[in-house]
Amino acid sequence: MSEQVRLKAVPALENAWSSSSHDVVIGKDILELLSTSMYVDPMTVYREYIQNAADSIDDARVNGVLPATGGRVQIWIDGNARSIRIRDDGSSISWPDFVERLSNLGGSRKRGTSARGFRGVGRLSGLGYCQELLFRGRADGEALVSELRWDGRALKTILRAADHSKNLRALVKDVVTVRRVKAKDEPKRFFEVEMRGVIRHRDDRLLNEAAVADYLSQVAPLPFSPEFGFGKEITAALKPHVSLGHIVVVINDAERPLYRPHEDCMNVDGKVEAKFRTLEVLEMTGTDSGVAAIAWVLHHEYSGALPNRALVKGLRLRSGNVQVGDHALLDGLFPEPRFNSWAVGEIHIIDPRILANGRRDNFEHSVHLDNVLNQLAPLARDVARRCRQSSISRKWQREFALHKEAALERAKTVARGGITRTSRQTHIDAALKSLNGMTKVLQTRHIDDEVRNNLTDQAKIVEARIRKLLGEGATASDPLASLPNPRRNAYQHVISLIYECSANRIAAGALVERLLGRLADEALRTAKTKATAKGSRKGRATKRSKKAPKRPGP
Repeated sequence: MSEQVRLKAVPALENAWSSSSHDVVIGKDILELLSTSMYVDPMTVYREYIQNAADSIDDARVNGVLPATGGRVQIWIDGNARSIRIRDDGSSISWPDFVERLSNLGGSRKRGTSARGFRGVGRLSGLGYCQELLFRGRADGEALVSELRWDGRALKTILRAADHSKNLRALVKDVVTVRRVKAKDEPKRFFEVEMRGVIRHRDDRLLNEAAVADYLSQVAPLPFSPEFGFGKEITAALKPHVSLGHIVVVINDAERPLYRPHEDCMNVDGKVEAKFRTLEVLEMTGTDSGVAAIAWVLHHEYSGALPNRALVKGLRLRSGNVQVGDHALLDGLFPEPRFNSWAVGEIHIIDPRILANGRRDNFEHSVHLDNVLNQLAPLARDVARRCRQSSISRKWQREFALHKEAALERAKTVARGGITRTSRQTHIDAALKSLNGMTKVLQTRHIDDEVRNNLTDQAKIVEARIRKLLGEGATASDPLASLPNPRRNAYQHVISLIYECSANRIAAGALVERLLGRLADEALRTAKTKATAKGSRKGRATKRSKKAPKRPGP
């Protein structure tokens, strides 16, 4: 009562805010949100654990435990046992910190550092996709191996229960156990994540070695393949600004480690999808000067959207040299979103104020992110312009090819013979008109010099061949020449109608070719028959002349 009186005595305090004194309860469901709902794509499990491994390797390099170019991540995928192990040779975690760092939630020591992860929840990404999640490690100088185990089956049972009395702290104690064991064949320093009883999800990609390799080649901090001609140039442009943190990643003891998927000539299923010609590198300045991001783009023919199997399509965002989001994240920057799938390139975020969100499927919105996106817009417009220009150029190349095909077919028709004079002149005029169409294509400004030179060479060859086909004497061997006039005129009329009425000149030409062949064979048989008959008559006449008696002389 006295407190109420005091509040009335000071009216200004009635609307004042004061801190709450009740206990805050963090329920068990928060763990489900952090372990399952945060990571809806199973493959992100690999990204989170490789990202942590890369941070550990960076730390080992800084402390001189590993050389500047050292660092290896080994992945074992066992489909029969349904297990995944990911081991790195980074700085690991010593026993005094082991339990605390691997059982705490959202209490990462990386915040404020240059590390890629800093929220302290990525280590739980595997819980939603396996029955047991184990962390195993050994720091330099330790004789025993430390192990911490999350029981995924027990966790799911507790989360499904209707009991709301269990808080987060009690839940963690129920599902987490620890132990120390003697080292067997483990390295002197390592850290390892193991997922046991991997749950079958969708197409079971988590245990698909090829799918995992494709995924990591896109998102992990891997070097470019030595065979990629632009790799050294891109790396040299990024190195002064970006901590690339290249690591060696090997799956199931493969002889060749993983590399980024880029090649000089992207070949998918035997089809050349893109042949890279030039590299463009751009710097984006920050809101208060300095470099906020580095972008690189590989220009090619822009002949169409690249397939997903190429693994490089789209301008992609990276932070700490780890991909954020997917290939479609920057679709909205383009005047037509589809043109992003024609592009190949990356934007490496450098400004520490631009942070990836918890899922790493995008960045947290900020003025610093908007600043980078605004500077990327002209690049997106330039790529779109190249795509449109390429599309127009291909249209004119198709036009050239149609004129070329038509001119050759018309000329072949004339050279093939078997048509009336009127029809012959019509085909000659059409062939010359198609030749003129080819010349007009060469004069358009919508094709570049390289394409123009190539088409010019083709035009010269085609024109010479057509002139030869249309030249005098082209029909000297007309198979109808030996036929009597009435019959020859009838065939010529019919053949001319075939060309005139057919919707497909090539098919009509093939039909006439067979028809003329048959007529030529028939004419040859007729000639042979006549020659044989004439020879027989001559032989009989000779024989009669020999048998006739000689008349006596005068």
